[in-house]
Amino acid sequence: MITIAELRALPLFAKLGERELEYLAKSVADIHVLAGEYVVHEGEGRALIITVEGTLEVTKVVEGVERVVGVRKPGDLFGEVPVALNTPFLAALRAVEPSRVIRVEPKEFHTLAATAPEISATVGAAALDRIEGLQDIAAQPPPPELVVIGPRWDAACHELRDFLHRNQVSFDWLTPDDPAASAVAKGRSKGYPIVRLQDGTMLDAPSTRDIARAVGLSVAPVHADYDVVIVGGGPAGMAAAAYGASEGLRTVLIERRAPGGQAGQSSRIENYLGFPVGVSGDELASRALQQAKRLGAEIVVTRTVQAIDAAATAIALDGGESLRAHTIILALGVIWRKLSIEGADRLTGRGIYYGAARSEASSTQGQDIYIIGAGNSAGQAALFFANHAKSITLLVRGSSLAKSMSYYLIEQLNTKSNIRTELHSEVVGVHGGDHLEAIDIANRETHATTRKNTSALFVFIGADTDTDWLPQEIARDSRGFVLTGADVLKSGRWAGSRDAYLVETSVPGIFAVGDIRAGSVKRVAAGVGEGSMAIAFVHQYLQLAQEVSPLR
Repeated sequence: MITIAELRALPLFAKLGERELEYLAKSVADIHVLAGEYVVHEGEGRALIITVEGTLEVTKVVEGVERVVGVRKPGDLFGEVPVALNTPFLAALRAVEPSRVIRVEPKEFHTLAATAPEISATVGAAALDRIEGLQDIAAQPPPPELVVIGPRWDAACHELRDFLHRNQVSFDWLTPDDPAASAVAKGRSKGYPIVRLQDGTMLDAPSTRDIARAVGLSVAPVHADYDVVIVGGGPAGMAAAAYGASEGLRTVLIERRAPGGQAGQSSRIENYLGFPVGVSGDELASRALQQAKRLGAEIVVTRTVQAIDAAATAIALDGGESLRAHTIILALGVIWRKLSIEGADRLTGRGIYYGAARSEASSTQGQDIYIIGAGNSAGQAALFFANHAKSITLLVRGSSLAKSMSYYLIEQLNTKSNIRTELHSEVVGVHGGDHLEAIDIANRETHATTRKNTSALFVFIGADTDTDWLPQEIARDSRGFVLTGADVLKSGRWAGSRDAYLVETSVPGIFAVGDIRAGSVKRVAAGVGEGSMAIAFVHQYLQLAQEVSPLR
């Protein structure tokens, strides 16, 4: 508990009377933090923080990169803007060395300000200064980590841009005909994309793993043995990583592309609890990634799990590496179902896209675009692109959106004048040279086919599993979804002496969560719940294994 003498030594409280100081001493939180520990995180609720001892730094995520934007020494304030404007913290506060701060909650602050108006005047003036400082930050964004040069319609360039965006790596993209690109790429002719790193290093047609390594992303596990290895970085996998690490398990997550999974490519998730105005998939993925890392999980990207040894619970990675795992959580998700139309594969990434990440907005600006699908993902994409595209046409095979789309989405679509729906329609042809130029649309009722010019077609026609590589010991249904719990028992594939846990596969100690699990609810919230629940079963399994084999 902080003393009255210590409070009086702080400039903000130096002129307060004994009564006010006594009130503060009894009401404020006296917080001690170690080097690297956060006092508050960006986006949390408001309070006034005053440094008593040590040094702390103010950090803010700008364009996906955490920047140090200020320092707080003894007597300095933090949180003036949130307290004055009733907003969440606009930045985070992290200790540089062992430090001590006091936290004054809004209720206590306003009670104090009512008896000592000079306090509110001082904090209000400080808040104005901080707002001006934030304006300076916004006016001078940090230089990008990368400069990517490549043609607009180059599939490799599109793949790299998508990878960078989803991994929160800041970059500038220049087309070869841009005058600024000429100076950067002069004399280089080994193919696109051409990438310039922040230190000036040039890379010709690098792989995503090369880029990941160059910008400091983890591309290899640190250890050879883990309590839990999670395969897949969608919402279910990220939840498992966060909960596993927070509960002291040595945890690693292996993701072949970027955290977020299919949800990370959603332009807007409207019905996720706790986000009253919705949240974009990439923002949700970014928050989950920061949280999992902060709690101690390893997140390894650009690596593929090629095989699982069910008997030894061992994992083989591409490149010849292997991991020993006491438990494994399969959070594989599903893959977008592809168009079975001649030419569609060639134009993928060149006008035909699966999913609708926010990074695609610039490619739709002022364009007439088409979306195939009648589910929530298609509706969310239409609403997002309505703010950029000239027109959006939803192509629906069925007779109504109501059969597969949530009511609230249908109502929102009806408010957008540039969105229209064509029922009984499907795409039967695609045309273009180096990019998509037109599509053929067939009406299933009239059997008439029309050709429409467009440079963007977004596809949401369902998803398929990719589980053929799993060992035979892991039971799956006829569509490739992994059986768990009661379904495993019904299948007769369970050989354990106990009943299988709720999300446990036919192999004890190997679990399946999220979209890949047979019978799962295909919702983000459900995936997060299953991922966190799996960790509880991991603990139970490890405890039983320890009792059976104490030396393990």
